[in-house]
Amino acid sequence: MDSTYRHADLTTDQQHALLTAARTLAEEFTGTFGTETIERFLHSSYDQFAGRAVIANYLPLLAERFARQQLRALARVEGKDDAGVPIVLFLCVHNAGRSQMALGFFTHLAGQRALGWSGGTEPGELINAAVVEVMHERGIDITGEFPKPWTSEIVQAADVVVTMGCGDACPVYPSKRYLNWDLDDPDGKAVEQIRPIRDDIERRVRTLLADLEIPAL
Repeated sequence: MDSTYRHADLTTDQQHALLTAARTLAEEFTGTFGTETIERFLHSSYDQFAGRAVIANYLPLLAERFARQQLRALARVEGKDDAGVPIVLFLCVHNAGRSQMALGFFTHLAGQRALGWSGGTEPGELINAAVVEVMHERGIDITGEFPKPWTSEIVQAADVVVTMGCGDACPVYPSKRYLNWDLDDPDGKAVEQIRPIRDDIERRVRTLLADLEIPAL
């Protein structure tokens, strides 16, 4: 894979980072997807984050991570994924609060026995700092996550889609299992007000894991 992502506002370092990301993804998905598909997802992922990224230097990394998620989703949809674990997608509006807490608990409690993703209908720029703090109180670090959109591949690949406050903007696909969690939005709330929301989300995640017959760690 020798092409670079040509874009007027990309620095040489960013072009190099995207080229490295393309090569990394090509190695991971060897035998599953070709160069054209991998580059298409990588470049479209870059464009999705470019307009709202707070720190431009992180763009190639965000693009690589989101492209990887979409490629995994596409592999599941096309029957090329043999991981065999259930996938749960958590959706809210900005993917900066409720869905990130749910993903944090799900990943922490499920371990390698299930895969969790999250997304937003109108992704924000950063995860809510107060949400990061209350999750840290429970020993869960979500600083490595970032607000991101959902795509058709991601929704179709999920076994369960959990929606939280995104209403009609949340995607609906026939025969997909949906759960709607009625939760207060932590946006603009103090830590003390977010803790009960966090605890409610943990209870719901534990119930979901039990329903999926996945013992919580």
